[in-house]
Amino acid sequence: MGDPAGIGPELCLRLLADTSVAGICTPIVFGSAALLARVSQRCDLPMLGRVLAVADGLKQLDEVNQPAVFDCGSGDADLIQPGVISATTGAQSFDFVTRSIEAALGQHVAGVVTAPINKEAWQAAGITYPGHTELFAERAGSDEFCMMMTAPAFSCSLVTTHVGYAEVPTQLTTERIMQVIQLTNIALKRNVGRPPRLVVLGLNPHAGEHGLFGNREEERIIEPAVREAISQGIDIEGPIPPDTGFIEWRRQQTDGYICMYHDQGLIPFKALNFDTGVNTTLGLPIIRTSVDHGTALDIAWQGKADVSSLIAAVELAAKLSSNSEVGGRSLE
Repeated sequence: MGDPAGIGPELCLRLLADTSVAGICTPIVFGSAALLARVSQRCDLPMLGRVLAVADGLKQLDEVNQPAVFDCGSGDADLIQPGVISATTGAQSFDFVTRSIEAALGQHVAGVVTAPINKEAWQAAGITYPGHTELFAERAGSDEFCMMMTAPAFSCSLVTTHVGYAEVPTQLTTERIMQVIQLTNIALKRNVGRPPRLVVLGLNPHAGEHGLFGNREEERIIEPAVREAISQGIDIEGPIPPDTGFIEWRRQQTDGYICMYHDQGLIPFKALNFDTGVNTTLGLPIIRTSVDHGTALDIAWQGKADVSSLIAAVELAAKLSSNSEVGGRSLE
């Protein structure tokens, strides 16, 4: 359900009522039934789905065949106010997602689709994970993972994620870039049904201009990874200047971009794919997708939230899980 003070509860209510979703999976919302009921009344939205008590355990999910709410407990639901960041909302959103991860690892659900969290609320609650990606990787025991934003037009994978700009060069290694290239190549080959066309962006302006900008990260770190990928038969080029990487003709010839840092990929991706974009974590033993936007605290509980990205995330999770033993159920 994401942060209860954000738009996550409204999005989940809209999802449970969406008939198109019911045709591809059985959505199960991990969250607070009491909080969802409050938002339902506030936004004049129906609250559909059977409520399952957390006390009855995860095994009950095995028999679910209609939309449901796995009630993780109301807690301080009456005290939560829309748009207000607090340790309570951080603790609750963390509880929702960790229970969903446990359910996926136990194969009680086919995948996890996350609504947005508020990182400041997590910090207020004493939760030190930078975001969902790092939490999922640790709980799933994955050492090799990366964040990929994907849409029908193109995808962006990130070599570094939630770190400050000053830290980015210190975290770049040829091995890490190669890891992200391989994960992206595997994922997009499955998504597009053929070997994908990948482009690697440089770190510095003009991809370093042969050492004029930066500390030759392109020559020392990035180019060796590209050469290794080519030797493995991957269709890839780069590093290319980031400022021209997303012009139209380049996008038309590219399935996936390997980006050195968060905003290098996410600014153009969200500018061009905000309503259809999906965040997914590669390298996990479970399926995890997410909306590509934040908690939108300024419009929380006002009936204004657009559910498009959440539905796209559910559709992708259902597609990825269609051949799994668990079947086509999706989970919030």
